[in-house]
Amino acid sequence: MAMRQTPLTCSGHTRPVVDLAFSGITPYGYFLISACKDGKPMLRQGDTGDWIGTFLGHKGAVWGATLNNEATKAATAAADFTAKVWDAVTGDEVLTLAHKHIVKSVNFTQDSSCLLTGGNDKIIRIYDLNKPEAEPQEITGHTSAIKKALWCNNDTQILSAADDKTVRLWDRNSTEVVKQLSFDMSVSSMEYIPDGEVLVITYGKTIAFYNALSLDMIKTVDAPASIHSASLHPDKDFFVAGGDDFKLYKFDYGTKEELESYKGHFGPVHCVRFSPDGELYASGSEDGTLRLWQTAVGKTYGLWKCVLPGELVENKLSFTTATWPR
Repeated sequence: MAMRQTPLTCSGHTRPVVDLAFSGITPYGYFLISACKDGKPMLRQGDTGDWIGTFLGHKGAVWGATLNNEATKAATAAADFTAKVWDAVTGDEVLTLAHKHIVKSVNFTQDSSCLLTGGNDKIIRIYDLNKPEAEPQEITGHTSAIKKALWCNNDTQILSAADDKTVRLWDRNSTEVVKQLSFDMSVSSMEYIPDGEVLVITYGKTIAFYNALSLDMIKTVDAPASIHSASLHPDKDFFVAGGDDFKLYKFDYGTKEELESYKGHFGPVHCVRFSPDGELYASGSEDGTLRLWQTAVGKTYGLWKCVLPGELVENKLSFTTATWPR
């Protein structure tokens, strides 16, 4: 008999959760940040979902959120026409970066010295966080709102996805387009995997995989429902996706076979990401919750405890509380 997936539900948000991101693995474990339309991004312990703190300061929906690899800095993108940089250890606001329209995407360089932003004003901006008073470098070319902008190729290039139905690869220094992909509809999400230079793109019911440097297609997979987000496992054995039908789907990356599907959310799934160790994946939904799902169901990990047949103890989930500072 197949073991039943028991997701951990992370409550606290009061509106739809629209973006999430994990840090790298640190001496204190790894961490998870969520962006929500309630304007209050939250930081959690990544393997348990335990709440650590809430970043307070935005005056509108938060559309994007990210952590640097060390989980010492956070950045958020919001409808109040700002991006903010935060101290992720104390929860303090470090910097507010004013924009001319809604900001949708934020992404740190590997050394956390620069922040990439994109949003409804169609402009990609690069902020030098060591010179916050300096004007950002601006990259123009998209003709509609930018949904996602990500560093790639050791921060020498930039990938962007926009409502103009294109994904573009830019050279950081020349700010010129190196390659471009065009689609029949807007791209709903984009994930960049540095190891192997893989780009995961979703549009409609399609999950597409590309080489991030050449933008050559590797493969596409069609899902049963419209997909809003997908994530490739660090080992590239499989990938997960979620969308309009409230379900999380798991596919074999090699064969493209659907392995499992789980329903836990009570609304469309807006975002999904694997943890840096690949042991779980997190999903964020219109229902206002995040859920953590085990990659290998039944394994003892985090708050999940493997219970052998015949044992009376059921799969007990215990929670602890944590507060700033950590």
